[in-house]
Amino acid sequence: MTEAISNNASENRRRHIRLPFGLASRVLLLTIAFVMLAEIAVFVPSIANFRNNWLRDRLSAAYTAALVLEAAPDAMVPEALKMELLSSVGAQSIAIKRGDIRRLLAVSDMPPMVEDRYDLREASPVESIMAAWGTLTAGRDRVISVVGDAPMGAQFVEITLHENPLREAMFRYARNILLVSLIISLMVAGLAMAAIHLMVLRPVRRLTSNIMDFGANPEDVSRRIVPSGAKDEISLAENALAEMQTALANELSEKKHLAALGLAVAKINHDLRNMLASAQLISDRLASGSDPLTRRLAPKLVATLDRAIAFCQSTLTYGRAAERAPAPARLKLHQLVAEAAEIVSPADIGRIPIINSVPRDFELLADNEHLLRVMVNLFRNAVEALESAGPQPGLPPQVRVSARREGAHVTIEVADTGPGIPPMARERLFDAFQGSTRPGGSGLGLAIAAELVRSHGGDITILEGEPQNGATFRIRLPDRRAVAAA
Repeated sequence: MTEAISNNASENRRRHIRLPFGLASRVLLLTIAFVMLAEIAVFVPSIANFRNNWLRDRLSAAYTAALVLEAAPDAMVPEALKMELLSSVGAQSIAIKRGDIRRLLAVSDMPPMVEDRYDLREASPVESIMAAWGTLTAGRDRVISVVGDAPMGAQFVEITLHENPLREAMFRYARNILLVSLIISLMVAGLAMAAIHLMVLRPVRRLTSNIMDFGANPEDVSRRIVPSGAKDEISLAENALAEMQTALANELSEKKHLAALGLAVAKINHDLRNMLASAQLISDRLASGSDPLTRRLAPKLVATLDRAIAFCQSTLTYGRAAERAPAPARLKLHQLVAEAAEIVSPADIGRIPIINSVPRDFELLADNEHLLRVMVNLFRNAVEALESAGPQPGLPPQVRVSARREGAHVTIEVADTGPGIPPMARERLFDAFQGSTRPGGSGLGLAIAAELVRSHGGDITILEGEPQNGATFRIRLPDRRAVAAA
């Protein structure tokens, strides 16, 4: 068992080493990704705001140029000055509206066709974001018209300009934002990584390495984790792991000792059974003697030897790796019950009577040897309980067996008038070495019976009857005859 655990731990360690990304790498990547997502959420409105501010700067410059052009007498502004003013603004035309009059103050020699118009006075945040996205994805040099507020009594100032300088400025701004975002992401990720490493990853790695080391050799006490004593969730996990490792190590040690003890008991039982068989032959010869006292005591000696031999056989049988698979065959249950009763309580020596209430023609498909062993174990438990504790008040000492068909199942009940099963013993009644309800019992009979019944696809239970009715065991087996007929 320890070798298997060690092999599994080594395999898990190899799988752990082959992981392309550890927990630390994934936390770092996720932190950078989350920071970048936050930066994107900030970048979208900021790029729109950058575009609006860039256009407002052009409108401010255009309004200054408009003041110069308006102050000059009509037709007194040289064309060269107009071109220079348009170049300083970066516009193709400048217009201003006062009252109901819209004046075109300056225009290039060949004014291009306006493809889009944008009014900064009424732009909502969503419209600003959509306009910024349109500028970045236009892919060509569009000509746009921009309208903004104009001071000094004018209603608005309007300029037309090529969008390419705006798009280049926006891309430079985006690159700067991206660079700053990466720097911030790395700084935040580094700080977060350091904090996570100290508070989470290092304790988790300690847990992981301890589990792997403990799995390699659970019997080594030095490999058990020592809780840090902190008051956080990981400390609770360390405490739980320490308790689990202690319990597992104790259980493995107990299983190892039980395995060694079982091997020793098997060897002792083998030789003891041979000795008891020899003693049984001698007791048979004593029973045929002429001394009345010897003839009276010999049957009891034979019965005691029979129980001792049966106990040795039960221990050896349960210690085998596995029972053989059942070989179902047609059998008469009444005859099998009678045979089991004769083995446990022969009628000629006056032991507890076993009443066979199974119909003589009741047949089923089951393994004869397995079912015989089940009946023998149930009968022996019932007879020994009646012999040691006696029957319930007002009831004769007896064991009764009955059988019936219920749908697709065969139900067999073994009831006695003994003291019954204590409530505390019912939970582990069919567990090996745990289910005995009498002093000196091995606790193997019911465990063997339950194992044999389950191998047939059935189940065995103790009925929840009244205490004064004794104990009743119910066996339910699949009715293979009914299945075959269907």
